[in-house]
Amino acid sequence: MSATQWLIFLLIVQVIHGLGTWKLYEKAGRKRWEAFVPVYNAIVLMKIIGRPTWWTVLLFVPIINLLMFPVVWVETLRSFGRNSTADSWLGALTFGFYLYYINYTQEVTHISDRDLTPRTKTGDTISSLLFAVIVATLVHTYVMQPYVIPSSSLEKSLLTGDFLFVSKFHYGARTPMTSVAAPMVHDTLPFIKTKSYLYNDHDANSWENKLQLPYFRFPGFEKINNADIVVFNWPRDTLFHMYLPADRRYNKPIDKKTNYVKRCVAIPGDNLEIKKGVVYINGKELILPERAKPQFGFNIKMKEPITQEFVDQYGVTEFNTLIQIETKLWDNNLVQQYLNKEGYSFAVIEKDSTNTFLLGAVDKDLVDKLKLTSSNLMFQANLTQAKADELKKDPRVAAVERYLKTGAEDGIFPDYKDGHPSTTRNWNSDNMGPIYMPEAGKNINLTLENLPLYKIIITEYEGNTLKVVGDDIYINDVKTNSYTFKQNYYWMMGDNRNNSLDARYFGFTPEDHIVGKPVFIWMSWDSSASGLNKIRWDRLFTTVSGDGQPQSYFKFFLGLLVLYFVGEYFWKKRKAN
Repeated sequence: MSATQWLIFLLIVQVIHGLGTWKLYEKAGRKRWEAFVPVYNAIVLMKIIGRPTWWTVLLFVPIINLLMFPVVWVETLRSFGRNSTADSWLGALTFGFYLYYINYTQEVTHISDRDLTPRTKTGDTISSLLFAVIVATLVHTYVMQPYVIPSSSLEKSLLTGDFLFVSKFHYGARTPMTSVAAPMVHDTLPFIKTKSYLYNDHDANSWENKLQLPYFRFPGFEKINNADIVVFNWPRDTLFHMYLPADRRYNKPIDKKTNYVKRCVAIPGDNLEIKKGVVYINGKELILPERAKPQFGFNIKMKEPITQEFVDQYGVTEFNTLIQIETKLWDNNLVQQYLNKEGYSFAVIEKDSTNTFLLGAVDKDLVDKLKLTSSNLMFQANLTQAKADELKKDPRVAAVERYLKTGAEDGIFPDYKDGHPSTTRNWNSDNMGPIYMPEAGKNINLTLENLPLYKIIITEYEGNTLKVVGDDIYINDVKTNSYTFKQNYYWMMGDNRNNSLDARYFGFTPEDHIVGKPVFIWMSWDSSASGLNKIRWDRLFTTVSGDGQPQSYFKFFLGLLVLYFVGEYFWKKRKAN
């Protein structure tokens, strides 16, 4: 729904409110026209029900207003002596239309000095809980949101099991676009596992979808910079053709798409290129902050069999042992046919001196099925460069070599079509570009060659129609050779380069998908450990960004907590005396 359509909708709501309450306004000593004037009628209503004027603001805050409307309906009824439980339920369950019945058929008297405190313990509890939910929703939506790292795409920089606080105000808080949704949950209601919002996934023109609010973001005090870690809504989500066939796709509202966290390596106006796994921005290598710990794929040859003790010693958490296949078994093509048929991903690492092939990224089930042999003298691991340099010095290690992909890679951006990856470019996750990062208001020349890069932006993200007839490009049925972008776009990548589903596969992230900036780790949980070791104590209460290595402020927090309880004890003791 556009801003104009929403304005018309709000005016209709004001008329509905006025028609259902104007007599009540008169009985409270106000003028009947005051019930029809937008915003002003809410201010007057707060005076009638004896509530503070600032409540008016909450009636216009998305999601919060869903909680406030029933409260105001019930408070209005009680201001005219309708205090029964039945009245309260009728006011809420009829979406306020019970007020029409009271307004036109009942003789009621306004109670100007009514007692605002709940009459029962149950009422007091409900009132307190409702107030807590409203405050928590305001904080969650506009100030700070808790978030947990679900995967290893930023491994070593941020760990799986890190619990973060994500600031909404650094880049500017985004108002909810989904106007009807449960507070403080994302896209799924807990326990019952159903959608937490009102939206038609299959019909973009349905009435539910017309309730979507236009995108709006409050001013922030900081812009997204190169190398910032950012939380955002995954742009492709259920539309990602690499994983979801075109005939099974369905839509989700922007603010209900899956939350992702990655490092922003390119910002609007940048030219990005990845060469041999190194990111270049505007022709210069991107220098990451000291706290960043990018990991890359390495092939490691051993002089003696690999042991778990060796792996644990170097903190290697992601590795694959390789598979040995005799040349005659490989040459008859049966293995390749089986791998392709079963959908296994595999790569020939090398043909070694014993005339066998070494394959990576093949799981244990396949080894058992084909009765293959795992190599115990070579494995692939995701490591930081510093850790790889350590391994090179170990006398048990014969060689450590960086693994780089060559040739075209299926599913790499932007080469996917109708649910089936294609490879029209010779790009892969280690070598791609150059790619221009779209900037709001900037115009580019469109050609058949660069159109695949910006097709999703033009159609999905900016709502245009696009078709190609011969060598001609038509946008909104107008032949063109240029395009002006409506918003900014970013390039998000994981630090764990060999195990990250990021922009190299799904492309650009639009500005309206930005959620916020991770600022603080308040808890870190290692599910693979046991006992108290499950808590990564050195990561508690550490900042995400900043100079130098992270420092835990947990001891300072404990100190303040002790001071608080000691101070409270002596304060109560002093009051008692």
